[in-house]
Amino acid sequence: MANGTLSAEEPLFQRIRTELFSAVLGDVMDAIGLTRQFLPPEIRALVPEMVVAGRAMTVQEADCAVDAGVSSGAKPFGLMFEALDSLKPGEIYICTGSSPTYALWGGLMSTRARTLGATAAVLDGYHRDTREILQLGFPVFSAGSYAQDQRVRGRVIDFRCPIQFRNGCRVETGDLIVGDVDGVVVVPAAREQEVLAAAFAKVRGESEVRDMILAGESTTAIFAKTGIM
Repeated sequence: MANGTLSAEEPLFQRIRTELFSAVLGDVMDAIGLTRQFLPPEIRALVPEMVVAGRAMTVQEADCAVDAGVSSGAKPFGLMFEALDSLKPGEIYICTGSSPTYALWGGLMSTRARTLGATAAVLDGYHRDTREILQLGFPVFSAGSYAQDQRVRGRVIDFRCPIQFRNGCRVETGDLIVGDVDGVVVVPAAREQEVLAAAFAKVRGESEVRDMILAGESTTAIFAKTGIM
């Protein structure tokens, strides 16, 4: 767990991490018409055991020309440090907007986020300093590791603003983010209570279905009875 103060919502996050998973949340949101809630599939857990739940702290990235970054006197990294320092307990640093040509996160950023009580980093691109991050035990979801630096190639241009991933998934600060080995899913804050209630109920139903399967019932009969499979 992070070194910083725990979020007041930690009991909820712990229950989500323990009882729910990305697939069931996606299923119940499909059923109510929220059909673009998964981040792109290449955004994966750094290790399969990582499971996270927390509040989105959104970050908008953008590319810049390398020569401009070196010679123009532009502020390195843009607003990245301000965005990082704004993290609160239970929040997840989640960013998109750049090309996949440099790392968006690293070891020192993980250290700072951890001391602030942040939950994880979710990146539409690469991370670096993998060994350092693993030693810290700070959860990171990304497209993989790549050491090329952001300093002269990209900027954070805004944070705590609505962001949209290339597959159409929209994220706002405060949305619930849940990530595991099967992907990262976004639960809009405005529909959260409805979605969580349905997800907890579906998990209970799936447990009953599993018992039916083990008892020898056919999947056709089970689905006709429960609507679950």
